[in-house]
Parts: sequence; structure tokens; C-alpha cells
Amino acid sequence: MANVLRHLPELEGMELGYIQGLMKSMDEDQASLFAQVYRARRKDAQMILILTLIGFFGFAGLHRFILGQIGLGILYILTVGLCFIGTIVDLVNYKSLAYEYNVKMAHETLAMISNHFPNMGSTTTI
Repeated sequence: MANVLRHLPELEGMELGYIQGLMKSMDEDQASLFAQVYRARRKDAQMILILTLIGFFGFAGLHRFILGQIGLGILYILTVGLCFIGTIVDLVNYKSLAYEYNVKMAHETLAMISNHFPNMGSTTTI
């Protein structure tokens, strides 16, 4: 059982619990590879907050582009953050936006490293 805090000490809250559940059946090599790839792909909630604030005072929708939501990013640009209402909602929900993106990246990372470690298979639960 891999210690998630040793591999990913920057995690906190719901993300920490979720990643801990994914890593519970990994050995140290698998956990180290997972942590290395996941760290490079995840987005920090504070960065999403800063980008959303930039959108509120300037370029609306930048945070949606960073989260891979290109369509919403274009919509925010064309509608000035849905007349600021969408940007205000995103300011309130920036942590959940980052969490949802990071969960998606965790699953993609898990699928990627399962190719590297075939014995891992689908032993992790969601």
C-alpha cells in the first residue's frame, strides 16, 4: 500500500481522499510513476481561482480553456463570461472545477500507467 502523502504531499481535501483510494492497491513503483504523471497533469485550485479572477476583470473564459472546456471558453469570451454571471458562479465553485478536472486526469493517468504495469489491471476501485 502506497502512502499518498509521501508521493503527493500537495494534495488536500476531497482530492487527497480520492487519490488515496486510487493508490491503495499500488506498490511503491506504481505509486511513484502515478504521482509523477498525475502531478504534471493536475491543475491547482488556486491557479483556477486566479485565472477566473483575471476573467472577471479582463479576459473572460481563460480558466475554461485551461480546464479543457474549449466550447465554454469560447462562449465566455463571446458573452463576457455570460454577462459576468457565469464568471461569478465559477469564482464561487473554483475548487469543484479543479477537483472535477483532477479526477478526470487521475483516471487518464491510471489508464496510462496500467499499460506500463499490466499486473495492475483493474484492481483499483472508483
